[in-house]
Amino acid sequence: MKLSTKSEYACLALIELAEHYGSGWVTIEDIARRQHIPKKYLENIMLIMNRAGYLISKRGIHGGYQLSKEPGSISIAEIVRLMDGALAPVRSVSKYYYEHTPITQNKRLLSLMADIRDYIANKLEKTTFKDLTG
Repeated sequence: MKLSTKSEYACLALIELAEHYGSGWVTIEDIARRQHIPKKYLENIMLIMNRAGYLISKRGIHGGYQLSKEPGSISIAEIVRLMDGALAPVRSVSKYYYEHTPITQNKRLLSLMADIRDYIANKLEKTTFKDLTG
């Protein structure tokens, strides 16, 4: 598994929002500045997360973004899947995005990739944005 820049920025933005959870609206400008994310790129990422139900937004001078749920209820895996799709190193061991790949010919190699998928998925499923704040 390799995280895209989009996933990395999405996670950084959510960490920023998790750190401000319950204390009001956070603007894209503030997130972009503090996390060193290009504003235009961040706008697209925030729109994806907003449409997926992870954020709520408010327009206007006193607007911005907030998490729609507690930081402890959003796993890293959810956001990575939203941005990048499968967590598996190859599609032929993906639980949600399965596709046949050449390694299906070798059961030992396939098993190794499934073990890697399980470790990654388990670690990212158990880690929430609350865990990454403070």
